[in-house]
Amino acid sequence: MTPDDARALGAQALFGEKYGDEVRVVSMGREEGSGKGTDKNTYSLELCGGTHVRQTGDIGAFVLLGDSASSAGVRRIEALTGAEALTWLRDQQTALAGIAEGLKTSTADVPERVRSLMEERKSLSNEVAQLRRELAMSGGGAAAPEAIEVNGVKFMAQVLQGVTGKDLPALVDEFKASLGTGAVLLIADTGGKAAVAGGVTADLTDRVSAVDLVKAAVVELGGKGGGGRADMAQGGGASAENADAAIAAATAILKG
Repeated sequence: MTPDDARALGAQALFGEKYGDEVRVVSMGREEGSGKGTDKNTYSLELCGGTHVRQTGDIGAFVLLGDSASSAGVRRIEALTGAEALTWLRDQQTALAGIAEGLKTSTADVPERVRSLMEERKSLSNEVAQLRRELAMSGGGAAAPEAIEVNGVKFMAQVLQGVTGKDLPALVDEFKASLGTGAVLLIADTGGKAAVAGGVTADLTDRVSAVDLVKAAVVELGGKGGGGRADMAQGGGASAENADAAIAAATAILKG
């Protein structure tokens, strides 16, 4: 029928969609008092030019894979139906059974088993990070470097192995606490690249900034930039090869 005749029956049209002189009108189900259709009791009535089944029962199994926004106020739904949906469900069941076998549990207990393993992994990861920090604080088996005094400021600088850039801020805070007052520069050799972090105790931030220390060190390590706050800053370099030069550059900042 014509789009106007369809709308008169209560058919829903998509906003912005262009329709020809004749449109397909698709109806489904019954709902008393809906006001749609010739009987005013049709549940769903729409204009559509897409492919349709003769009746909803032809669809069979329906598996929703996901939905996304295709435009403002419009969602795009992706799904499998019929034989494809059943195949997908069988594949999922096979995959779940394989996971359950690997975890040595039943399929029903897989979610709880996975949650337990994730919690265990998180706990172990935290323990490893703590051990790395403790090892770094102790000097990694070698004598831990002692702070030197530069222009009246205690300064501790160290190159670390076996730690990541994420570990450095916590280590800087621990070194600052051990100094009481002073500045810290840590360079982590992460295997091919270098991570840098610097810190200054609160009583000295009006005299020296951790950002300046890190920026000076980063240049010597083949990097650029570096930023943060006066009491804590981070940056990165291409290599830890020139760590001594980086420490010397930060020392020069303290010397003024």
